[in-house]
Amino acid sequence: MQVIGGAKAPMGWTQFCADKPVECDVKPMRAAKAKLTATKLAELDKLNRKVNAQVSPVTDQELYGLEEFWTYPTDNKGDCEDYVLLKRKLLIEAGWPRQALLITVVRDLKGDGHAVLTVSTDRGDYALDNQADDVKPWFETGYTFVKRQSQTDPNQWVLLGDGVNPVGVAAAP
Repeated sequence: MQVIGGAKAPMGWTQFCADKPVECDVKPMRAAKAKLTATKLAELDKLNRKVNAQVSPVTDQELYGLEEFWTYPTDNKGDCEDYVLLKRKLLIEAGWPRQALLITVVRDLKGDGHAVLTVSTDRGDYALDNQADDVKPWFETGYTFVKRQSQTDPNQWVLLGDGVNPVGVAAAP
């Protein structure tokens, strides 16, 4: 996964930060990669499976009457961003470096917009996804990676490319 430029933050992230400013009020940090051991990979896998089992998928339209609304799962219901926010929060609380836990916008296998949590590690980037229980390297998801949070500032977003077929700016949601 390659950073190929700056990107605009998703409207949902901007709204989340307005609703929960304490979650986004962080100073820029040094980029960091989590050290990925077998134990740490098992921890990611366990958390991904736990959250996926605990939260039922429901659209923002069904839950809030809005097309897009980023928040933590409500009554154990939410859409992909809600799963991502919860996984990110739980991993930060467990001591994982915030700058290695990146909310990432992708195009899924159907070409629809989707969000996953990318964990930047010393063994590459891994994806935690509510559409798959297995934690796997980003390139094994089959998704097109569009943009994600910057490792140095979660309020800055970067445009992504795969190093072979970079996504054009016009394709970014």
